[in-house]
Amino acid sequence: MISTHVLDTAKGAPGVGIHVSLSIQSNTSSDDNDAAPVFTPVASGTTNDDGRLPDWLDGKTLNPGTYRIHFDLEDYLTQNRQPVFYPHADIVFVVADPAQHFHIPLLLSPYGYSTYRGS
Repeated sequence: MISTHVLDTAKGAPGVGIHVSLSIQSNTSSDDNDAAPVFTPVASGTTNDDGRLPDWLDGKTLNPGTYRIHFDLEDYLTQNRQPVFYPHADIVFVVADPAQHFHIPLLLSPYGYSTYRGS
């Protein structure tokens, strides 16, 4: 299971209405090493009033691999009258054991963001 949520640290509130997508890397290291990673969409959704995406995988089975969560931030920041320095954020991480829970939150402010593996 992969879950995520967004916390707007500048407002001290959840990041509501942010479009988020999850993809898995579909090319491997044995492919052309000069090629940019290619990601295949897995799921997408919009954060709720708590800044979360409940059930965004809709029962899909995870496979081991390299995943990317893409957060579209520009509309959210604009609507909240915050400067747009980072129009989006991508978090790339490895799922070695798909039976584990991977909680990947995004802490957001106008001029920075951070992430960690949560529980």
